[in-house]
Parts: sequence; C-alpha cells; structure tokens
Amino acid sequence: MNDILKIFFTAMTPIGELRVSIPFGLSILKQPWYYVFVISVIGNMIPPIFILWLFPKISTWLMSHSKLMNKFLNWLFERTRKKTKDKIEKYGDLALIIFVAIPLPNTGAWTGTLAAWLFGIPMKRALLNIFYGVLIAGVIVTMITSGLINFL
Repeated sequence: MNDILKIFFTAMTPIGELRVSIPFGLSILKQPWYYVFVISVIGNMIPPIFILWLFPKISTWLMSHSKLMNKFLNWLFERTRKKTKDKIEKYGDLALIIFVAIPLPNTGAWTGTLAAWLFGIPMKRALLNIFYGVLIAGVIVTMITSGLINFL
C-alpha cells in the first residue's frame, strides 16, 4: 500500500485519528509535514460524514429490534447529554470545536460527531465545527511531532 493510503486510512481510525497518522507519516514514513497534514485532515473528516448520516438510522434500528440495545443506548445518550449539556449550552459551537481539537484520548472527530448528533446540531454546522477542530488538532499534533523529530 502506498504512503498516501497508509496515512489516509490511519487518520480514519476511531481511536488514532490524526493523532496517530501525523506522527506515523512524519516519523516512520518520512513524508513532508504539509503532505502528511493534508492527507490526515482529509482522512479524519471522512468518518464524521458517514457517522452523521448513518448513526441515526443504525441506532434507531438497533433500539427497535433489541430491548437490551434500546435500554443501553437510551442510558448512554441520556448520560452523555447530562454530562455535557451545560457546556454545550454555554459555549455552543466553540465547545464542539475545542472538544475535537484537544489531541487526547476520547476526544476527536469520532466522539465529537457523536456528541453533535446527540445534541441535534445540524449536519452542515456540525461538520464545519468538526472540521475546525480537526484543523486545530492537526496543527497541534504536527507541531509537537515535528518538534520532537527535530529535537531527537
């Protein structure tokens, strides 16, 4: 598989996202930072499109066909809404951007997309905010990785 696809598919993974694809592309594949950055951002933005489009259909189907899934998903959605409702109401779009932009575990485009769906943020607005967050995360991860590579 060529380097573009390796970086692209790594950026699409739910846990790694561009937090893994950028260091991978820069340190292991030895590609230029601008190349890795662009491919990682594009790859990281593909899953949110499909999540926002498919997850409502899949969760509705699961909830209507399984009492256990209905109970679990209702619990999960309610718990998530309670924990983040105040921040979303107070900071609005900025809360989603910052949440996606923080390059830590359990944050990022995948989780941010699920949060956007749970709070009923319209798809176009959610994708734009997620894109801003991915760009910021990409800049942070690229700077940190480039600095470490140069330092070492």
